[in-house]
Amino acid sequence: MYMAYGWPQVIPLDSSGLNPNSSSFSDQIVYFKVLNRLLLVISPSHIELWSSSQHRVRLGKYKRNVDSIQNEGENLRAVWSPDAKLIGVITSSFYLHIYKVQFTEKKILIGGKQPIGLFLATISLLLSEQIPFADKNLTLSNIICDNKHMLVGLSDGSLYNISWKGEFCGVVNLDIQLSDGNGADTLSHPLENGLPSNGARGVSLPNSYMRKKSAVVHMEFSLTLRLLFLLFSDGQIVSCSVSKKGLKQGELIKVEKKLASGDAVCVSVASEQQILAVGTKRGVVELYDLTDSASLIRAVSLYDWGYCADDTGPVSCIAWTPDNSAFAVGWKLRGLTVWSVSGCRLMSTIHQIGLSSVSSPVVKPNQDCKYEPMINGTSLMYWDEYGYRVYAIEERSSERIIAFPFGKCCLNRGLSGTTYVRQVIYGEDRLLIVQSEDTDELKILHLNLPVSYMAQNWPVLHVAASKDGMYLAVSGLHGLILYDIRLKRWRVFGDITQEQKIQCRGLLWLGKIVVVCNYTDASNMYELLFYSRYHLDQSSLLCRKPLLAKPMVMDVYQDYLLVTYRPFDVHIYHVNLSGDLTPSSTPDLQLSTVRELSIMTAKSHPAAMRFIPDQHPIEYALRKDSSPSDQLAREPVRCLILRTNGELSLLDLDEGRERELTDSVELFWVTCGQSEEKTNLIEEVSWLDYGHYGMQVWYPSPGVDPFKQEDFLQLDPELEFDREVYPLGLLPNAGVVVGVSQRMSFSACTEFPCFEPSPQAQTILHCLLRHLLQRDKREEALRLALLSAEKPHFSHCLEWLLFTVFDAEISRQNASKNQTPVPNPASASSLLVKTCDLIRNFPEYFDVVVSVARKTDGRHWADLFSAAGRSTELFEECFQRRWYRTAACYILVIAKFEGPAVSQYCALRLLQATLDESLYELAGELVRFLLRSGREYEPASPESEKLSPRFLGYILFSSSQRRQHLDSKSSFKEQSAHVASVKNILESHASYLMSGKELSKLVAFVKGTQFDLVEFLLRERYGCARLENFASGLESIGHKLQMGTLQSRLDAEFLLAHMCSVKFKEWIVVLATLLRRSEVLFDLFRHDLRLWRAYSKTLQSYPVFSEYHDLVEALEERLSSASNSSSTTSDEK
Repeated sequence: MYMAYGWPQVIPLDSSGLNPNSSSFSDQIVYFKVLNRLLLVISPSHIELWSSSQHRVRLGKYKRNVDSIQNEGENLRAVWSPDAKLIGVITSSFYLHIYKVQFTEKKILIGGKQPIGLFLATISLLLSEQIPFADKNLTLSNIICDNKHMLVGLSDGSLYNISWKGEFCGVVNLDIQLSDGNGADTLSHPLENGLPSNGARGVSLPNSYMRKKSAVVHMEFSLTLRLLFLLFSDGQIVSCSVSKKGLKQGELIKVEKKLASGDAVCVSVASEQQILAVGTKRGVVELYDLTDSASLIRAVSLYDWGYCADDTGPVSCIAWTPDNSAFAVGWKLRGLTVWSVSGCRLMSTIHQIGLSSVSSPVVKPNQDCKYEPMINGTSLMYWDEYGYRVYAIEERSSERIIAFPFGKCCLNRGLSGTTYVRQVIYGEDRLLIVQSEDTDELKILHLNLPVSYMAQNWPVLHVAASKDGMYLAVSGLHGLILYDIRLKRWRVFGDITQEQKIQCRGLLWLGKIVVVCNYTDASNMYELLFYSRYHLDQSSLLCRKPLLAKPMVMDVYQDYLLVTYRPFDVHIYHVNLSGDLTPSSTPDLQLSTVRELSIMTAKSHPAAMRFIPDQHPIEYALRKDSSPSDQLAREPVRCLILRTNGELSLLDLDEGRERELTDSVELFWVTCGQSEEKTNLIEEVSWLDYGHYGMQVWYPSPGVDPFKQEDFLQLDPELEFDREVYPLGLLPNAGVVVGVSQRMSFSACTEFPCFEPSPQAQTILHCLLRHLLQRDKREEALRLALLSAEKPHFSHCLEWLLFTVFDAEISRQNASKNQTPVPNPASASSLLVKTCDLIRNFPEYFDVVVSVARKTDGRHWADLFSAAGRSTELFEECFQRRWYRTAACYILVIAKFEGPAVSQYCALRLLQATLDESLYELAGELVRFLLRSGREYEPASPESEKLSPRFLGYILFSSSQRRQHLDSKSSFKEQSAHVASVKNILESHASYLMSGKELSKLVAFVKGTQFDLVEFLLRERYGCARLENFASGLESIGHKLQMGTLQSRLDAEFLLAHMCSVKFKEWIVVLATLLRRSEVLFDLFRHDLRLWRAYSKTLQSYPVFSEYHDLVEALEERLSSASNSSSTTSDEK
């Protein structure tokens, strides 16, 4: 799959030839395409040819003169021949121009030691003829072509055929009055972001729905499928079959079917996947399956991300990747996005605001949007032939092309295989490796390939990781190189001549051996080369195995190698290595054929095949006395097949029988038998797959059905990889799936943001535990959980295990209400009880139970706590362990089951304990609960049965906006027993803090519990709030508050404000001195000079207060000035 990385690059175009007086020279590129490492750009006045390889430079240019443009018109439509040698252009005056592209012997030098192999090109005009159209007021569609002929659509609904020799072959008229046999045509009906309901393929339309004179506005041609798609101006699409001779015989173009949604504006076909993508005016892209009567597969759009057609406009263009696994979508008004076929959003230039946004983030005119690429819309785009770049042109722009760099996820497809434990994304000249040593924070490492290798062999074509993930094999255009991740060292061929003889078509790892599928030009044959990872040299070649033909897919498991040829011939070899493979030895390697199988099937070709080894049960894998030598390699007798259409099936190699498992799959990982480590948490899983249905886990199941499937989408909806995260592989020792999503970083010094793939991990441990408990394997589940106890997110896994089991139990009970009750066998313990028994072995149990309760309806709590235990006992256990926050969560559960009196008693005990531990935020929530409990839990009130589970979180998670000041009228004036107890507990704790001068804690206590400090101070003026001695008070309070920290100063300011409100002079003097608030002290002393003299004398007589001498001097100066000023005023009077 494809992920964007790095900064978009700009290719500047020549805009000097634009005619400002011509409106058609607005700012639009007529045509551009990438072919054979070349980029062709055609504007209304000139043609440019660029290199699209490692070095993007302009190779040639043809500029039309002013007379030619005035006489024959501007370039209007264009097409490039499949061999990249001829360019066909139709001008606005309907002249046909045919240009020839030739390369000279002039090399391009750009610096550096390595030659780049680029030559200058010349573009010359071969032919200029006026097309004999009968109607001069026609409008034209785009042009399509094959090796011999071109075809253009006309506004009268017909097509016009032209040969590459300049021969005008005439008009091709099509009969589009099709019927489905019932006198009506079918119109495929879209369903947003999903499948059509009940498998419906369409709704009926009258034959007259499409007018015969509708203009052809766009054409899409698939030479391999021999299909031509015509898009008409009224939004209808017609598919036509083309003869084996291509477009030459235009009269043999036969209309087959009408399909579309009535508002189609562009189409693009994926020939390999046989999928038609249709862009609509609504900004939605609909995917149709051409192998299934053009039925709708699914529709994708940005609606779920908060964008509608008013924001993006209609779809303007669609471009498939070279392997047809993803497609890019450009919109008329704004943005470009890349999607996988399954509907995962891989990249988007539009600012992301997340799924299910309430508001639509429309770009405002005054908003600074210079950091968003394609902000003005996308008019044209094209992938390069390797899928490493998307070249895009903005709407109303002819000055530049923007190239977005992409990396491809290293997955098991075709002739290359890699381990799931090492997640790699490879770009054209680098590797992006997921660093998964610490699963709390996955990172991506950019690894640049050696320049000496990439200069000759650009780009990267294949990457494979060894079974343990510690070695990488990388191949470019020729040869291969190896990378040791531990030592951070590359190994290359010492002889470049040997390197250039290797054209790698696939890579596999066979233990310490690299298996290369090599293509030989001279003999047009394929062969397997076996190299030791210690040496890359012809002398160290272990074996050379010629192949019968071009292989489709390959796989390896231990000593067995699978090679599959077309149409479906499976060959399995056993690899026998005589001796140990070490850096100093080169043992003999022999291949022996152990199985040949030829399967006749009409299904699509395999895209990947993987051996399924015999799976050892987890109780055997977790045995301490088991060792890798106990698990001898046996020839696998089954393999998984993923076909190009997404169908996943299981093949029995003994019987040659194939069983279909599921469809709409993009990738899968075989996990059983892949790891010899005892800490492998996914050994119980047979394989996982990912596709349109999300992530699916498959387990072995003894019985009639050999496999049981668990679907994350159904059982664990919040663990499904969302449509912004694409899975790359697994971390078996952590029990997580690693995925990657797009992130963007912005910089003030660059025009565009940097695209950054961001790795993310999602656990599947709870699925494994649930599976074992369903099979009543409690001991095995406990062993697996113990292995995982130190892993990150273990508590989260246990919570989701209990939640999914409890949720399934609730759903089962609701479903059984409408059915005849079936007695449940008393001997079988429920899965909910088994789950609680398992989690009870871990200290997270109490948190997990109450967290699940908070996520479910209170009406079902009885079922949960009947299995988990009595709520008061759980509370008491938490209380004794001093887990007060967890204990607080049980208060509402106790109130529901045991009544308000018991809950209030527990809350009062907990309140006193939290105050003793200085947990004032929690204490404040308990206070609020206690003061409201009389109203919330009236015995006769039916509302007690309607308590929302969200209120359980209110104790711990209420926001500051919900906190209300506990004034005397609404709280403490209520003389109920528990309210009086609350008041006594709070006042007692406040007295304790004030007596000990724990002022920081006092501030936290007041803020957390909303305690009325003013009322308390007035009452305790001559009690605990009294300062006996100024000097000792200043010293002790200064020591307690530690005024060097910001928080202590804020606490002192808080207390000073309250002391001023109650006019406690001694406290005001102390706090103002500590804060050096001279203005407060000045206002106080100017009206009480006796107090000033005592204050000044005290500070000057104690050495410990020497730091305040400057404050005393400043105050004395101000007081003297004020005194003199007062005396002068009196004398004047």
